Amino acid sequence: MNALSTLVLALAMSTDAFAAAVSKGAALHKPRLSEALRAGAIFGVIEAITPVIGWGLGSVAAKYVEDWDHWIAFCMLCILGLMMIRNAFKTADEDAAPVTRHSFWLLAATGFATSIDAMAVGVSLAFIDNNIAVTAIAIGLATTTMVTIGVMLGRVLGDIAGKRAEILGGLALIGIGSTILYEHLTAAVA
Repeated sequence: MNALSTLVLALAMSTDAFAAAVSKGAALHKPRLSEALRAGAIFGVIEAITPVIGWGLGSVAAKYVEDWDHWIAFCMLCILGLMMIRNAFKTADEDAAPVTRHSFWLLAATGFATSIDAMAVGVSLAFIDNNIAVTAIAIGLATTTMVTIGVMLGRVLGDIAGKRAEILGGLALIGIGSTILYEHLTAAVA
C-alpha cells in the first residue's frame, strides 16, 4: 500500500470512532478539551492495537490463501464499508440526559466496538504487501485526532455530522478494497 492509501485507510477507520465521539460529545454537558483528548487517546490506542492483532491472525492464514488473498481483502473491506454505511442510518437513543464526563470503561468499550472493523482490516492487510506498524500508527493518530474533534463538535453538531462521516468512511473502505482487487488483477494480467 502506498502512503495515500494508508492515509485514506486511517481516515476511513477513524470515521466510525468520530461518529461515536460526536454522539459522546452531544451527550456531554459542555465538553472540555481535556475530556476530548482523554477520549481521543483511549480510542486511538485501541484503534491502533486492533489492526495489529488482526494482521497477526491474518499472517498465520496468509500462506494458505495466497492465490485468492486479494478477493478476501476486497470482500472484507466492502462488507465493512457497507456495514459502516448501514450503521450511519441507524437511529440513536435521544432521551439520555447530558453528563459531564464519560467513564473510562464506557469509552474503552465504545472504542473497542468501533475498532472491530480495524481488526478485520488488519487481517486483510496481512494478505498484501503492507507495513502494519506504519498503518497501525496512522490509524491510531487519525482516530485520536478525529475523536478529539468529534467530542468537541458533538455538542454543536449532534448526530448529523457523525452519520455523514461514517458514510464517507464506508465508501472509502469500498474504494480501497476495489483498488486492491484492481491492482492484483491487473498485475496478474501483465
